[in-house]
Amino acid sequence: MFGPIKPVRRVYHRLFNKDRVLVRALAGLIGSTPDNIRLYKLALTHTSFARQTAAGKHETNERLEFLGDAILGAVVAEHLFRKFPYEDEGFLTEIRSRIVNRESLNLIAVRIGLNLLVKVDTASHGTRHKSVNGNALEALVGAIYLDKGYDNTRRFILSKLIKPHVDLHSLTTTTANFKSKLIEWAQSQNMDIRFEIVKRKQQGNTTEFTSEVTIDGKPIAVGVGLSKKKADQAAAEKSLAALKIS
Repeated sequence: MFGPIKPVRRVYHRLFNKDRVLVRALAGLIGSTPDNIRLYKLALTHTSFARQTAAGKHETNERLEFLGDAILGAVVAEHLFRKFPYEDEGFLTEIRSRIVNRESLNLIAVRIGLNLLVKVDTASHGTRHKSVNGNALEALVGAIYLDKGYDNTRRFILSKLIKPHVDLHSLTTTTANFKSKLIEWAQSQNMDIRFEIVKRKQQGNTTEFTSEVTIDGKPIAVGVGLSKKKADQAAAEKSLAALKIS
């Protein structure tokens, strides 16, 4: 009569322990214990994993990513507005863009260990696409906002992401327009330079572009961005580094 209870209890304890491990990891990551663990589980669920496991509606982190992107942009904008009271809109926009671009967020996500928590189906996609981590970071910000409110989210972004992992001095003292700098250099060397979008990848409601730089027909570097302009800038920055142009 009471036979089935033990297997059910074992499953319950296994799931409970699994959640407890995740809660502990998230508490260390965000600086406080999550109240609504479901939000964070959703933030860490990539589309590929949801399609692999869900039987009905596919719940992924894409909506949280959308929300987190907006919150992250607002917090960074306010931070820059206060830190640089005499700079114009163009300067603030450029620095914010460089802080929250895809490659920057991917790097920060790995530095804080978020990549170890993201659930993604690598079986059907070969290796994990590098933008998964940056997307998950935005989704995490969205989850914290819904769970803890704006003030706590702002503290997380500034104390856990921006101040430890973004070198504002370097960003504000290096040339922002890498593409123009690279073109000027190529022209000074009488070399033919071309930027070409070689790949477009749809991810939810966004498109990720991959740009390739060639000089005199020789591929130099590729860059990724959520617009053609950002992809070109990323490719130019990598090209400058590869060619050791300061």
